[in-house]
Amino acid sequence: MKSISKSQQFLLSICFTAVLFSCNSNAPTQETNANTDTAKPAIVDSVATPVTPKIVDVMEISHTVKDYALWKKAFDEDSTVRIANGLTLIAMGRNMENPNSISVALNVADLAKAKAFAVDPRLKDVMQKNGVISKPEINYYHIERINLESKEKTWVLVTHKVKDYNAWLKVFDGEGTSGRASHGLVDVVLSRDLADSNTVHLVFDIKDMAKAKADLGSEEKIKLMTNAGVIGKPKFEFYNTAQ
Repeated sequence: MKSISKSQQFLLSICFTAVLFSCNSNAPTQETNANTDTAKPAIVDSVATPVTPKIVDVMEISHTVKDYALWKKAFDEDSTVRIANGLTLIAMGRNMENPNSISVALNVADLAKAKAFAVDPRLKDVMQKNGVISKPEINYYHIERINLESKEKTWVLVTHKVKDYNAWLKVFDGEGTSGRASHGLVDVVLSRDLADSNTVHLVFDIKDMAKAKADLGSEEKIKLMTNAGVIGKPKFEFYNTAQ
């Protein structure tokens, strides 16, 4: 999920956002979350006690569209329906490799309503009419930590499963926000999948793409993840803030 306020208010003005989520302030004004009007807490080094955010649960929807401009217009026009179902936009990103691959992070006010909205035939019909050409992937995350201060325009979503969350967290905190910052990565969101609490979903803003990619693909990072109990190959997705 992107981080927030990346001109859209993620990853979180969210999540992930943004969420994932990431973290921009381009969100349409009609979907601004009133709960984010309070002072924005920044993440200090990750060993500190996390600040409970206003944004607690996030729905992340990912899919590919035929024509972004057409889809975005319909998405904006449908905002009142989302709001009626307790969903407000946190962040939206376009995949760096395929700009028609979209990730949307939504703040969830009522999880039951959100899930009902996701399976409503109306949503499927709206998506098909407006050029969604892939099967939507919908995930729900609970935010553990969030940084609402970062406003970078590019972020990475990292998703992986761990053997034991608390053991993984100890290693993650050992690396620390300052350690990740030295590799061009800014902590934005730490969240856990609501269906599987050992699936971790992270959002990092990117200050230096070359450093970030080198770090995420390094032997040192692979070893660190292995020691932390990461199962299988982590999923890395790079996004730019959607306009």
